[in-house]
Amino acid sequence: MSRPPPANSPIRIVLADDHPILCHALQQLLARETDIDVIAEAHDGDAALTLARTLQPSVLILDVEMPRLDGLSVARTLLTDPSRPRIVFLTMHKTEEMFNAAVDAGALGYVLKESAHAEIVPCVRQVTLGQRYVSPAITDFVFHRNRRSQDLTRSRPGLAALTASERLILKLISQDRTTKEIADQLGISPHTVTNHRANICSKLGLRGTHSLLKFAFDQKSSL
Repeated sequence: MSRPPPANSPIRIVLADDHPILCHALQQLLARETDIDVIAEAHDGDAALTLARTLQPSVLILDVEMPRLDGLSVARTLLTDPSRPRIVFLTMHKTEEMFNAAVDAGALGYVLKESAHAEIVPCVRQVTLGQRYVSPAITDFVFHRNRRSQDLTRSRPGLAALTASERLILKLISQDRTTKEIADQLGISPHTVTNHRANICSKLGLRGTHSLLKFAFDQKSSL
């Protein structure tokens, strides 16, 4: 993940939304802040992904629904990039399912468009520090997610024994990625992924691929 900008350096932002008028309004809002610099705009997911990788901004603000590639797919693709930006979803979606999907995709921020005028600036500053920001209107979703995660850890103590790599692979399995897809995304061999899967099964007391897949899918929002 990208590091916070050096002291006295602006927070570099890429905006991605398929509504140019909204992008312009956000750019105008953020331009008032001396510590924030909007360096580019994208109006589809492919462009957002390209700009995130070439410009390496501090923060990428994404809409969920965009042409060519949706925001969740952009975030998931960047999930394993070592220099990925902090990701904020700016969306009209108020459902817990969409919130969990965004967090699963690596988002640190989730702001509702209806409250963007008041919330987007504090959100940008907070996620730049590596801290989560969620619109106050949906903070119950965070509580529910944390409670499920705590319940899962109590029921499966082996989760605490997973390495960072194993935890990431388990998350990718929950997103229905194949061994080859995981290997390609992480830049490792399929054999290494297979070994990680075996270690995960051993630590969690799961027997075989079917049990691992079922566990990952069932607990997706808690991992």
